[in-house]
Amino acid sequence: MIALISDIHSNLEGLNAVLDDIQKQSVETIYCLGDIVGYGPNPRECIDLVMQCKVCLLGNHDQGAMFDPDGFNPPAERAIFWTRAQLESPGESSQKKEARWEFLAERPRTFKENSILYVHGSARNPLNEYVFPEDIYNQRKMDRIFALVEKYCFQGHTHVPGVFTESLPEDMYQFHAPDEIDYVWKLNGRKTLINVGSVGQPRDGDWRACYVLLDGDTIRFRRIEYDIDTTIKKIHDIPDLDNFLGDRLRDGR
Repeated sequence: MIALISDIHSNLEGLNAVLDDIQKQSVETIYCLGDIVGYGPNPRECIDLVMQCKVCLLGNHDQGAMFDPDGFNPPAERAIFWTRAQLESPGESSQKKEARWEFLAERPRTFKENSILYVHGSARNPLNEYVFPEDIYNQRKMDRIFALVEKYCFQGHTHVPGVFTESLPEDMYQFHAPDEIDYVWKLNGRKTLINVGSVGQPRDGDWRACYVLLDGDTIRFRRIEYDIDTTIKKIHDIPDLDNFLGDRLRDGR
């Protein structure tokens, strides 16, 4: 069984709660689909924990921490510059700092295994393209993304968990939210995109951390409560992180 996590965004409390839940399952390996850092108050600690994952992809915020952030809104950009400063903190040993930077720099943009593609964004643009639920009405976009998927593709980036399917020969697409499918989906050989949701910044109206278990052809979405108040207080206590980055955690937005 594989656990799939994504979009941690420096939320240590969320990550620890998810890792604790993963330990209770029959999980053999953990894959992370990127965005370890950004927005949240604990980038160093989250990187250290994610280093234990068998696979970890590069997210756009991870890339932004290494280079000048491109296309970020002002609060996200300020958070990235603050994150970069934390990774260069004089209170850390040079060995630890170098290990974290090297880890981020070595992250691949895609990973493929057994006809399954893993990306942060989309099969078309692994780093930056969002695939939102409403994109099922953008047939041209979905046609092009599905054409690049051999069978299954797991992704993150939008922070909105769910399953995208195609309906042939009608050339229509559907999005299935986790609560609409009782948090379980059976893969049946047809092309499918699966968004695993966000550990640290859910945006589907549910504040709980989200991740996915992949057991053979069965997908299970897991929602995990965590100490959200501690995370919010940490964000409020850091002047370089906008308060709304913490406040929106309560609404899952």
